[in-house]
Amino acid sequence: MRRQRFSRSLGLVGRIFGILLLTVLLEFVVGTLIYERASHLSLQDDEARRLAEHLVIARKLVAKAPVSQRGGVSAQLTTDRYDIHWTLAAPPPPPLSPELARMRQQIVDWEPSLHESRLWLRLNSPGRSSQINGGLQLADGSWLYFGMHHSGGKWAFTFGRFGLALIPVLALLIAGGVLIRRTLAPLRDLTHATKRIGLAQQVAVAEAGTNDVRNLIRAFNAMQTRIHRLINERTETLAAVGHDMRTPLARLQLRLEAVDDPEIREAMGEDLAEMGEMIESVLAFLGGEKNPEPAVRIDVAVTIATVVDAFQDHGDDVIYDGPGHLEMEVRPLSLRRAVRNLIENALHYGVRARVSVARHDNEVLIRVDDDGPGIPRDRLEEVLKPFHRLDTARQRNTRGMGLGLAIVAKTVEQEGGRLTLANRPEGGLRVEICLYLNRPEAKV
Repeated sequence: MRRQRFSRSLGLVGRIFGILLLTVLLEFVVGTLIYERASHLSLQDDEARRLAEHLVIARKLVAKAPVSQRGGVSAQLTTDRYDIHWTLAAPPPPPLSPELARMRQQIVDWEPSLHESRLWLRLNSPGRSSQINGGLQLADGSWLYFGMHHSGGKWAFTFGRFGLALIPVLALLIAGGVLIRRTLAPLRDLTHATKRIGLAQQVAVAEAGTNDVRNLIRAFNAMQTRIHRLINERTETLAAVGHDMRTPLARLQLRLEAVDDPEIREAMGEDLAEMGEMIESVLAFLGGEKNPEPAVRIDVAVTIATVVDAFQDHGDDVIYDGPGHLEMEVRPLSLRRAVRNLIENALHYGVRARVSVARHDNEVLIRVDDDGPGIPRDRLEEVLKPFHRLDTARQRNTRGMGLGLAIVAKTVEQEGGRLTLANRPEGGLRVEICLYLNRPEAKV
């Protein structure tokens, strides 16, 4: 699960760069190993040749010197790389490892005269190959011992060459990353345009990049044109329908005054008011994409308190609990409509509403509590769907079109906030709107 989340978080650029990195590293490791193996064999052959030359010279010089002077001659032949020591003792030669056997054969092939000298080799530090010791027999039966030191060791040589070889690899990775980023730049522009599709004015993306990317951008621009055309047609249709429906409603409202029976006049007035509210709800839910309301900095606490005061003026049991002032950037008309819908919903299913506002760090919490019957836990998500009613759950009548909470959910989504519905332990429903002061996910 963690690997899947990490893979999703990389993005297209990260994945392509990861593939490039893996390919270059594999090529680098395999190439280095092959080169190191070939170089090691070449280095071993070179060491065997130098050792053979040194042994031939040392053997001749020591053999010509008197026995009493052979120790001094051996000391003079000792260098930083080679140790030479002459003695009459002759320990038995140890068995050769496969690697030393190959090196002995290389020495003998280079200097065949050493073949009859009973040449033997051994490792002074087995497993690390820090020094090779050995001996050869002179014509008089005495022995010449020698030791060969490695300067810096094979691993020091290997890591030094590894570091030098890593420089062009890093340069290749950086160049590849820059080229990949430039190649995928049109896709980033396409991603930004996708977030704005259907909002405000159409933003055409310039065709750039490879043929496949150009075809994708061309198809996206065509799709965006069709979507904006449909939105414009829907918005214009809603405006026309709203205007045409308000006109007969206004005429009916005027003619209502001519009805003599007070009960009939009151009932007809309520029906006309409900029809007007239904029209406003449909226009609020379906309209607004063409010319969205801009976000401005307002005093949210004062705005919500004003909405509560309006309900209190009509005799409703609504109480506000929160700070006197709390400024943030929101869409004021949409926020007022959302809070008003929540209060109306609370009063419709209960007898009172409690509205509270609180700030916690970057979050602003707006809560509306009612004392109604609540909603079954497994159906809390259903009430957010447009035109959806839970008649059996809330014991509601048929007033409205079931768009109140859907409008609230749409408003919270546009603000980049979070909407939560929960049943209160003491009874009733709590609806909580969580808005963020920095608006990280707000939709424009």
